[in-house]
Amino acid sequence: MPFDPATRPLTPNEARVLATLMEKARTVPDSYPMSLNGLLTGCNQKTSRDPVMNLSDAEAQEALDSLKLLSLAFESSGSRTTRWEHNFQRGVGVPEQSAVLLGLLMLRGPQTAGELRINAERWYRFADISSVEAFLDELQERSAEKGGPLVVQLPRAPGAREQRWAHLLCGPVDTSSSAAPAATSAAGSPPALQARVDALETELASLRATVQRLCSELGISADSAPMSPPGQE
Repeated sequence: MPFDPATRPLTPNEARVLATLMEKARTVPDSYPMSLNGLLTGCNQKTSRDPVMNLSDAEAQEALDSLKLLSLAFESSGSRTTRWEHNFQRGVGVPEQSAVLLGLLMLRGPQTAGELRINAERWYRFADISSVEAFLDELQERSAEKGGPLVVQLPRAPGAREQRWAHLLCGPVDTSSSAAPAATSAAGSPPALQARVDALETELASLRATVQRLCSELGISADSAPMSPPGQE
């Protein structure tokens, strides 16, 4: 039976932990599955998050334990450090494209179809906005046998050209309090600048993972690896 948010909605902490696992699996695969420390850093990012949160180790672990009971996350084997993976698509019963849209809505809050297409670029490349809208419509019209609707289209905000969408994984949304358009990110940055910051953060995380892997293969600590200037030994 697929996960049914109408019966047991996710808490905000669970949604943040789950969506962070979904994001990192796609954007920094070298660091995935994730340790608790890495996951906590991703959950508490100041960019690409709405709202910005400050989860503790205990809160993140509690969310992971709950997600495990819901079959939405599980511990990965084969590592000395406990690492975690998400099981969203199978647990909720949705295809890749729908999972991407729901993950973004959990991380960034309500967004228009156009914003979702732009923000999904590093997760999945949608052909056009119509494709995004088609999957959103499918999620909104999801039958009760499959667990019911997982998104809702919010009323058009004053002065806004497009309506925004919100997820229902944490339960019903109060549409009357969702009138303000999301013109900027949670950190107040223009969308174009925010996208560049996100891309740089992803590239930096990937480089760090590569350095750590190389140092492990060489049998040295990443903290003690020499950083000689170019041309010097």
